[in-house]
Amino acid sequence: MLLIHNICPDHGDRLIRRILTTDEPIPKGAVWIDLLKPTSLEDKKIEAHLGVSIPTREEMHDLEPSEIIYTENGAHYMTARVICQSETDVPKLADVTFILTEAALVTVRYDEPGAFGIFLNRATKPDGCGMEPAAVLEGLIEAIVDRAAEVLRGVGDRIDARSRQIFDGKSSDVEQGGAYQAVIRKIGQYEHLISNVRESMVSVERVLLFLSANFKRSKKSASAITPEWRSAIRDVQAIEEHATFISSKLQFMLDATLGLVGLEQNKIIKLFSVVAVVLMPPTLIASIYGMNFKAMPELEWAHGYPMALAMMVVFAILPYLFFRWKKWL
Repeated sequence: MLLIHNICPDHGDRLIRRILTTDEPIPKGAVWIDLLKPTSLEDKKIEAHLGVSIPTREEMHDLEPSEIIYTENGAHYMTARVICQSETDVPKLADVTFILTEAALVTVRYDEPGAFGIFLNRATKPDGCGMEPAAVLEGLIEAIVDRAAEVLRGVGDRIDARSRQIFDGKSSDVEQGGAYQAVIRKIGQYEHLISNVRESMVSVERVLLFLSANFKRSKKSASAITPEWRSAIRDVQAIEEHATFISSKLQFMLDATLGLVGLEQNKIIKLFSVVAVVLMPPTLIASIYGMNFKAMPELEWAHGYPMALAMMVVFAILPYLFFRWKKWL
């Protein structure tokens, strides 16, 4: 899909989005060309229009670390990993390549990260975006960072809810509902999402460091653009620190959950031990009367059998009452 975004000065300098077919020419003044799951014909069309090379999906995925960011024929190629499907149980990272030229910004992607929707909602409003390709790139990176912060905040809220479920819940509810097992599974999902956020921010930080060190929008704005990149770098580093903090909370929560699971298991083992002790006196009595010696006068008693049963019940109840009195149960 070939998405073209033009700046419309007559409507408050906002982006106007158009979907082009393969046969339609690229309009003049297109500052952002968004290639979503592009075909080979669409790639060739953009290559002929801007004189840049469009990487394929396989090339984007198999890039070496030294090839993630480079400059070729005056165009800056930057590949970042962006959070995608963060609301599902199986979040993932989507490779997005930014190609920044003097004429336009080209983005190549094969997924639909939520950050692009966030940026479009801003940029399609009056004065929602600058009029240069670099300004569009700034807005996209800002949206990616904002989305990562939003994902971390959502994970933090869910972790707090799970914490309350564990530390405020009753053990009987936990045993019957299997809440511990569900929490441990959720902890694994949260840790996977947090690691995705951290990995995404590391790749975005590399892009920002490259831009702050090498890119100048124009001679007039060369002194003004660097602080914007550096401010974004600080935001990214703050998110990375927040992700580390949430990860440590998850580790504590996992340790506490496993500790509580151990306590519940100890209770079960303790119960089995008590049952074994409770059954020892009846077993002893039954063993004695099961010998059937001739010299046992009780064998001739009419009430010998009821007496044996009564003794078994009494000696089964007495240890239980003793354990309750000692608060071992």
